[in-house]
Amino acid sequence: MYRHFFKRVIDFIIALIGIIVLSPIFIMVMIGLYFANQGKPFFFQKRPGLHEKVFKIIKFKTMNDKKGLDGELLPDAERLTGIGAFVRKTSLDEIPQLINVLRGDMSLIGPRPLLVQYLPLYNEHQAKRHEVRPGITGWAQVNGRNAISWEKKFNYDVWYVNNVSFYQDVKILFLTVKKVVVREGISQEGQATMEMFKGNN
Repeated sequence: MYRHFFKRVIDFIIALIGIIVLSPIFIMVMIGLYFANQGKPFFFQKRPGLHEKVFKIIKFKTMNDKKGLDGELLPDAERLTGIGAFVRKTSLDEIPQLINVLRGDMSLIGPRPLLVQYLPLYNEHQAKRHEVRPGITGWAQVNGRNAISWEKKFNYDVWYVNNVSFYQDVKILFLTVKKVVVREGISQEGQATMEMFKGNN
């Protein structure tokens, strides 16, 4: 009952309250990133959600669009702006995803929505992560975030899918607050976020 009804109701209520309470911070960050990113404070990208249905995720834009001499975007670490680094470290870049939660694209708790291009690379076990709505935070995020391997991340995601409960969601929520405060696992060594998933060997 929780997984199929109450989880969605709780998501909607908390997301609505969150947007109202955090609106002053939302506005300040939006203004700061507007000037840092040449008038582009938001980042939109297609991501697969529940049952692999594609939606547009909304985040604050923490990297600029600078390109190299070859016309390609520079590496993430070189495009991360000063204010963008702060916004990412404090997880403020995730706030706009509350809009995705209100729309029903996402949940507060669930496997993080990854890139659409990864879909054909998943094996049967990894694809189970799409049996629930993706989340702003999840079991993999409180167990290493971007600092763990893809294999561990997928195992944590599938474990969550098989163990969804109100107790588990509350536990993840409190652990997320702790992770944000101590700023753990934000990136892999040598990366601004995490290296690309290239499939299973």
